[in-house]
Amino acid sequence: MPLFPPTTCQRLIIKVGSALLVDPDGSVRRDWLATLVADVAEREAAGQQVAIVSSGAIALGARRLGLSKGGRASLEDAQAAAATGQIALAQVWADLLGNHGLTAAQMLVTLGDLEDRRRYLNAAATLGRLLGLNVVPVVNENDSVATEEIRFGDNDRLAARVAQAAAAQGVVLLSDVDGLYDANPQSNPAARHVPRVERIEDVAGMADAGSGSGMGSGGMISKIAAARIATAAGIPLAIASGRVDRPLSGERRHTLFAAERSASARKAWLAGGLTAAGTIRIDAGAGTALAGGGSLLAAGAVAVEGAFARGDLVTIAGPAGPLARGLSEYDAADARRLLGRRSEDHAAILGYAPRAALVHRSHLAML
Repeated sequence: MPLFPPTTCQRLIIKVGSALLVDPDGSVRRDWLATLVADVAEREAAGQQVAIVSSGAIALGARRLGLSKGGRASLEDAQAAAATGQIALAQVWADLLGNHGLTAAQMLVTLGDLEDRRRYLNAAATLGRLLGLNVVPVVNENDSVATEEIRFGDNDRLAARVAQAAAAQGVVLLSDVDGLYDANPQSNPAARHVPRVERIEDVAGMADAGSGSGMGSGGMISKIAAARIATAAGIPLAIASGRVDRPLSGERRHTLFAAERSASARKAWLAGGLTAAGTIRIDAGAGTALAGGGSLLAAGAVAVEGAFARGDLVTIAGPAGPLARGLSEYDAADARRLLGRRSEDHAAILGYAPRAALVHRSHLAML
């Protein structure tokens, strides 16, 4: 059975990495790409709606501009290469999809577009409308304006966030390997393939950050991070090889990360956030209360890190590490004044009527 067949998955997000799209000399692997598009067309004809997260703009642009190191020698080179390569990449997708009577649409997004709630909802509405019109959105990070500090950095995690925004039922990360192994198969011939992952915590130590081609910015670590985002939103994610023609057809060995739980759209957005303005550290008792569905009260908070404002996304960390993310009810300065204090003391400390919690359970998602 093909990965995420149309009968069980109305909306599918497919991520294609740079090494699959572009040869080492910087030319498009058009023949292979045509076979992938044939798969997409077949699925669209069967009623599945498909969006593509496509890498490759920097690699294509670097070739056209004659830039060294694949356009990644500096941030400025990467931005110039992306601006040049993105138009060529979009044309390739439009041409190949058009050969099957499909319309392509380009969406360039930044980290802020999917981390800011209002902009995220706008992006989600656009994706939903395009898919509903049987258009194939081709999504990429807008590397021409992204900086090292404010960017996804890899399209694996972008694909997981796009899946959330599109309310998809599956994500396929096409890679140069056919899934997760218990060791690096390039250096360890005895490495064993992992066909299914029920809990990401069980496999987090199996990955490394290397990009085998040298063109991409991902690696297995980024793919596991993407799986964490997707599965927390109730969306299964598969890693499969793109080193074959028609990679979505027939029986293909892959690793499937099963959806761990289903979450509301808002909670999934909170849990999948990649940037946080600060951290609130809590004691073990507060961690237990959060796990039971409670709000974060000041009495259980022990430290505040960062300079955040009310409404900013913050990480909530217990003694063993991050536990949750949520929207702070206070700015950092007032949160610090309330550390460890009981609710009845808050009005006297602040000089104004306090809010019920540092982070209310309605605006909090466990990790």
